[in-house]
Amino acid sequence: MMGKIPVIDLSYQWQSVKTESLSVLEEVLNQGQYILGNHVAALEQEVAEYTGNRYGVGVGNGTDALTLALHGLGVGAGDEVITTPFTFFATAEAIAAVGAIPVFADIDPKTFVITAETVKEKISSKTKAILPVHIFGLMADMKSLQELARADGLKLVEDACQAIGAKQDSRGIGVYSDAAAVSFFPTKNLGSYGDGGMVLMEDEELAARIKRLRVHGSTQKYRHAELGWNSRLDEIQAALLRIKLRKLDEWTKQRQTLAARYQEALNQVPIQLPSSPRDTEHVYHLYTILAQDRDGLKQHLSNQQIGSSVYYPLPLHLQPALAGLGYQKGALPAAEDVSEHCLSLPLYPGMEEQQQDEVIKAVKAYFAGA
Repeated sequence: MMGKIPVIDLSYQWQSVKTESLSVLEEVLNQGQYILGNHVAALEQEVAEYTGNRYGVGVGNGTDALTLALHGLGVGAGDEVITTPFTFFATAEAIAAVGAIPVFADIDPKTFVITAETVKEKISSKTKAILPVHIFGLMADMKSLQELARADGLKLVEDACQAIGAKQDSRGIGVYSDAAAVSFFPTKNLGSYGDGGMVLMEDEELAARIKRLRVHGSTQKYRHAELGWNSRLDEIQAALLRIKLRKLDEWTKQRQTLAARYQEALNQVPIQLPSSPRDTEHVYHLYTILAQDRDGLKQHLSNQQIGSSVYYPLPLHLQPALAGLGYQKGALPAAEDVSEHCLSLPLYPGMEEQQQDEVIKAVKAYFAGA
């Protein structure tokens, strides 16, 4: 055994950009403009170009990116927004924050994302938007969801907080929808050294509105066109993210290579491995399997000093904070089953093959023993 293997380790990324990052940090601090400076504007353009969008608007975090996107598109009180129950709480929280009602559609048990078929069952006269989540780095089927949204006159917003760099038919996040939300939380594929987020879109008017909303609904100092938020991406974070963005393709390729090694090594083990449809490019924010005895496997790995994590142990429709929506256990069986059996194995840029081999060996040993 070669020592503790964490489920995620950010030290390699830092060492890869340390020299340049310290230099640009000093530059920003010397210039003295820390809010909405040149680096924010440059990052907005660079991330938009990287993902194939016309506009990017930097905001305070991924949750705000979702909230501002929904509000900017006119989603509000009493509207229903169809989304997934298998995601981080912020997805539903953003819907509720604009006064709308989360409506949960079940997921595909192989890909863990909602589909046009499961969403269609939930559309009502109150539905205003569809909000798919590209979970763990895999895009939902945006072509089908786009067709459905257009046919019913609905807004389409992507929670792409875990999926920068992901593609469907060679097209990136944001391209199929009205807007996409990105998170720069430190553990994300493109992570900052604090909080940060961005909204991506094609529409110039929407971009202008979200820029206004992020600074208290203002475009002119002390003149406020509407009620807004205080949600701005820090200049320091933007400067550091610009450096990391230049490394993102390299780091994504490492994630995909590690995922392919897992797929090959574990394909005879009685677990469900991540699924990636042929027309998609998975960026493996997390490498998440399903195991019948998930908790037993997790404990076994822990005993071997190997980290693993459960994302997410309780689906959103069963969260106490959303009990008022009236969902009961059994309402969304695929999401509930995945929540009970999912386990994310170590995978991150800089992970050595020897480390991964230790994880593979431990997983195989558990099932051989069982």
